[in-house]
Amino acid sequence: MVFPPTMWPTCPGCLRTKDPPMNKLSPAIDLAFTNARTFNKFDGRAISETLLQQVYDTMKWAPTSMNCQPARLVFLRSAEAKARLKPALSPGNLDKTMAAPVVVIVAMDTRFYEHLPTQFAAYDARPMFEANAALAEATAFRNSSLQGAYFMIAARLHGLDCGAMSGFDAAKVNAEFFADGRCKANFLINLGHGDAAGNHPRGPRLPFADVTQVL
Repeated sequence: MVFPPTMWPTCPGCLRTKDPPMNKLSPAIDLAFTNARTFNKFDGRAISETLLQQVYDTMKWAPTSMNCQPARLVFLRSAEAKARLKPALSPGNLDKTMAAPVVVIVAMDTRFYEHLPTQFAAYDARPMFEANAALAEATAFRNSSLQGAYFMIAARLHGLDCGAMSGFDAAKVNAEFFADGRCKANFLINLGHGDAAGNHPRGPRLPFADVTQVL
């Protein structure tokens, strides 16, 4: 199910100036969050490159620190491409990943700051990262994680289902796909049209009172 434009709020500005109309936002919230699941099985339908680009073109507008955009995405669609990933997967993730229509390697560009002169025009931020490798690494990891989550939300809004994974050997993935060392793997996402037959029972979520403070 794709969230249709006819169900979007009629005035984008209303989202920033007053409470949004919940009757119009509820379908999107359901699709992206409350009714969404982590899928272990997919129905086998192929995902086109056009659709992958549409998901990216939605996700790219979400915010990152200084508009740094460090995420780099590698889409594995062919059996040959997924076979290159196979030695790095944990046993529990092996079969479902090989069967997924697309596997996304969410990686981070450790030299993301080279793009800042064109992507962040407020001031020259490149030198602060060039001179501080630890800051660059932390910024790349934090913001590529954000972008990976944004990608999952965008994929759901475009009618796809996701299964995110961290059960893999990052060093093996980096050696196979990022041999020059510039990019580093963050996490993986299996992507497709989900088959609920492979879902585990849905777990609860911690309540507001247990995880928040309002000061």
